[in-house]
Amino acid sequence: MKIWTSEHIFNHPWETVTKAAMQKYPNPMNPSVVGVDVLDRSVDQHGRLRSKRLLSTEWGLPSIVKSLIGNTRTCTYIEEHSVVDPRQKSLELQSTNITFTNMVSVDEKLTYKPHPEDADKTILTQEAIISVKGVSLSSYLEGVLASTISTNAGKGREAMEWVIRRLNTEIEELAATARGTMRSAPMAAATISDQ
Repeated sequence: MKIWTSEHIFNHPWETVTKAAMQKYPNPMNPSVVGVDVLDRSVDQHGRLRSKRLLSTEWGLPSIVKSLIGNTRTCTYIEEHSVVDPRQKSLELQSTNITFTNMVSVDEKLTYKPHPEDADKTILTQEAIISVKGVSLSSYLEGVLASTISTNAGKGREAMEWVIRRLNTEIEELAATARGTMRSAPMAAATISDQ
């Protein structure tokens, strides 16, 4: 078993980062995620949004890993559970693979919380527990998977920034459209009353 951890600070408020996290896929930085299906979504009695999603991914495993695990199939499925707590300002995502579980299990937890000293920043903490079983060189494979997770975490942070930029652009465009509509409305009214 190998444990991988990471911490990252986003220079954006928690609300912005949370919106981006829920809209992270698809994105050009993580093309391996080829599908996201919402299986269940509800608000509990404490006002927390609970979601269960199925992520379809295309693993880019090195050929040596494929030969060691004896499988060329690279399409995998991940079950993700998330809880957004707007009162406590926390987003917790827990995911686990549901494919290849007889050989590999990767349990990952991501937590997004406001920075305790700066409300305009958000702290992301990540942890992954990796277990490879039933194959030779399992320790080596766990190391390879930890390295892959680390690389993908970097891409995931880039993807979050990409989504945030996209959301900000959409908001700016909507605001510009609204301002344009409000400016033209009085002129249109004046034109009608002049007739």
